[in-house]
Amino acid sequence: MSKHLKFFIDGAWVDPIVPAVLDVSDPATEEPFTTISVGAKADVDRAVAAAKAAFTSFSQTDRAERLALLERILEAYNARFEDIAQAVSREMGAPLAFARDSQAWAGRAHLEATIAAFKTFNFSEQRGTTRIVREPIGVCALITPWNWPLNQIVCKVAPAIAAGCTVVLKPSEIAPISGLIFAEVMEAAGTPKGVFNLVNGRGLEVGQVMAGHPDVDMVSFTGSTRAGIIVAKTAADTVKRVAQELGGKSANIILPDADLVTAVSKGVEGCFGNSGQSCDAPTRMLVPADRHDEALQIARQAAEKYKVGDPQAPDTVLGPVVSDMQYDKIQRLIEVGIEEGALLVSGGPGRPEGLNRGYYVRPTIFGHVTPDMTIAREEIFGPVLSIMPYETEEQAIEIANDTVYGLAAYVQSENIEHARRVAARMRAGSVYLNYPDWDTAAPFGGYKQSGNGREYADWAIHDFLEIKGIVGWGE
Repeated sequence: MSKHLKFFIDGAWVDPIVPAVLDVSDPATEEPFTTISVGAKADVDRAVAAAKAAFTSFSQTDRAERLALLERILEAYNARFEDIAQAVSREMGAPLAFARDSQAWAGRAHLEATIAAFKTFNFSEQRGTTRIVREPIGVCALITPWNWPLNQIVCKVAPAIAAGCTVVLKPSEIAPISGLIFAEVMEAAGTPKGVFNLVNGRGLEVGQVMAGHPDVDMVSFTGSTRAGIIVAKTAADTVKRVAQELGGKSANIILPDADLVTAVSKGVEGCFGNSGQSCDAPTRMLVPADRHDEALQIARQAAEKYKVGDPQAPDTVLGPVVSDMQYDKIQRLIEVGIEEGALLVSGGPGRPEGLNRGYYVRPTIFGHVTPDMTIAREEIFGPVLSIMPYETEEQAIEIANDTVYGLAAYVQSENIEHARRVAARMRAGSVYLNYPDWDTAAPFGGYKQSGNGREYADWAIHDFLEIKGIVGWGE
């Protein structure tokens, strides 16, 4: 608790320059459970100055030094694993088992993947008489969201460290406690002063200041497309690199040769995971028109098995969504779906039966959704699935790609060659065939308005590097 009102800057826990606080609420109770300090420009200036000073020496460290640091970070992370899981459960309402097995696990898994990739990462190569070298880009501003807090923090911090960069992190002010614990992990690992800095705060007062700061060389941002546009415009004045992982409205094409029961049931699971608060969730399920009604019955049966409730209860599968703002948005879009003529198959407006407080959403499925409907086009970010019929495979591909987003796509088929052919036509950064396991070595990022750049393993390390050609180097 003593660290909640402090920032981590230049290797020390410090008070904000101008005191200002913000309550952090438990979405299961709607009540504040702690208070954090929020920063301003002066705090950002202080953190960036520390990172800039540290970059001179840290950028010159060798692979062995940075690898040893990453391995110490992993060790310290594992020592705090349960604390991290408990924090995520409290701050964003994740069921405790999910907080451990998915949320906290993701941070560990990405540290392990980065370490593995870093051991063999090629920082230089020879092309004729020219030497190509990859060097750390500099001071990096990292702005992370609330929905997968450790996943996104580690996906940025670990590759930046591997590259030899120094960083200033702003976690989401909605779910900041796990980020503060991560700062304690960095301290416990013996991270050199100024290499890792954390300033809590709101987007306008901290995030935008970081994005526009003249001594920041790169911004790595994960969040909504709307906020990403603001960050990119702010960063443009100083012509810095901006890597973005933004929104999504991912299609899940169930081909006629798929096992319909398995494909639909797992599609519901994929959409509802993390209470629907994943940017790559398969929220548009495309099914053959002649089996559409059958798919709705399978989906209804799957949805009705989901236990919504207290994140601390052992039988809870879905916790609340993260905030009143998120809850209100989801409720509005469910109402819009009904108003625009979609068939309400399961769920609907309001809280689940027996829950009179907390930001709990009824797991909701719509059928007979058409591509022009709002629920088929807007990112809802809640446990709401739209099932859409298609007549031909060509039409399914057209509907799937008819979106401003391009983060992920899903294809289900009993014939892997068939699935691969369809995957080749998806305009998305990741395509998942037949619900594979999470691959932390695969590139992650989007086409179109889902962003640019790629995260995970060596793909992320590349984003934090500049390329230099030394011409005339010799043989």
